[in-house]
Amino acid sequence: MFHGFDFQQMISAFIVLFAVIDIIGSIPIIINLKEKGKDVNAIKATGISFALMVGFFYAGDMLLQLFHVDIESFAVAGSLIIFLLALEMILDVEIFKNQGPIKEATLVPLVFPLLAGAGSFTTLLSLRAEFASMNIIIALVLNMIWVYFVLRMTDRIERFFGKGGIYIIRKFFGIILLAIAVRLFSTNVNQLWEALQNM
Repeated sequence: MFHGFDFQQMISAFIVLFAVIDIIGSIPIIINLKEKGKDVNAIKATGISFALMVGFFYAGDMLLQLFHVDIESFAVAGSLIIFLLALEMILDVEIFKNQGPIKEATLVPLVFPLLAGAGSFTTLLSLRAEFASMNIIIALVLNMIWVYFVLRMTDRIERFFGKGGIYIIRKFFGIILLAIAVRLFSTNVNQLWEALQNM
């Protein structure tokens, strides 16, 4: 069952997904939704997000094959998305805008795009270029447990860390995410270059 399990890979994948999903950074948004009287269902949000991400993780390969895109090329494109997400966190700018028509809070904006959005989808497939699938799925499960915990305890967590603490955490993981994007880009660009040279 645990064939291919690598603790270091799992921890690395966990950190990447933790930074991309950024549930701590979403706490002010969640509190704002609750203050507006919008219902946030922790079980529903966590379950749907997990199902969407796992589905894309496995079906994403078929989509790539359909469009004749290799995983390294997708990882390079994904690293650019992760780079932009990191800039959002570090510079306090909004690059990815939610302009969809659905207004129900649990699904939009909580599940999509905050939890299971373009960044999460891209990151999951990008990680497959480096890590074994089992390690990524375990990392995703652990992240979803953390997401559920945060959604249930949003008010207490904000009181514990304070607005300043949450702000600092967001900046720190923004820098981590930026470094990960650069590494992901350089690794896969080199692999693409070697593949082109061998053609």
